[in-house]
Amino acid sequence: MNLTLHALNVSDSVPNFEAKDANGKTWSLDKFHSKKYVLLYFYPAAMTGGCTKQACSYRDSYNDWQKLGVEVVGISGDRSENLSLFTKAEKIPFTLLSDPDGKVAQLFKVPQKKGGIIERFFLGDKYTLERGVTMTRWTFLLSKSGKLIYKNDKVDPLKDSENVMKFIKNKNQ
Repeated sequence: MNLTLHALNVSDSVPNFEAKDANGKTWSLDKFHSKKYVLLYFYPAAMTGGCTKQACSYRDSYNDWQKLGVEVVGISGDRSENLSLFTKAEKIPFTLLSDPDGKVAQLFKVPQKKGGIIERFFLGDKYTLERGVTMTRWTFLLSKSGKLIYKNDKVDPLKDSENVMKFIKNKNQ
């Protein structure tokens, strides 16, 4: 993976990257070039308060995102198995990517700190969820040509989906 040495800014081209999804399959950004906008939101940890609220706000407006031609993708330092559980528990219809070593976050210069372990119950079973790194909550929107058109490094998890939706609707008017 080719990592840039400077922070990505609006109007910069975003290099391709790959990461494992909740099913352990490789997801690649270049699959969407010339086809869809790509909304990437980085979040600290699956199955935690703010992160669940943020994911559910994207889930609840997912049909609107699809109508706008936007591929929604959440990225955290969680292992794929954690993301699979999070997807099932919250009925997440979009892609969640695992970035346990923080390489994708580094590409976008998203601040991160050491990972952690939390325990959660789902359908009566106890799960230990481990993440390699804990990322700061940042959101990016990429144009169909792969250029960065929106960047927010002060994300409110409850309003993130709504704020980016307003931006893209205003852009398309």
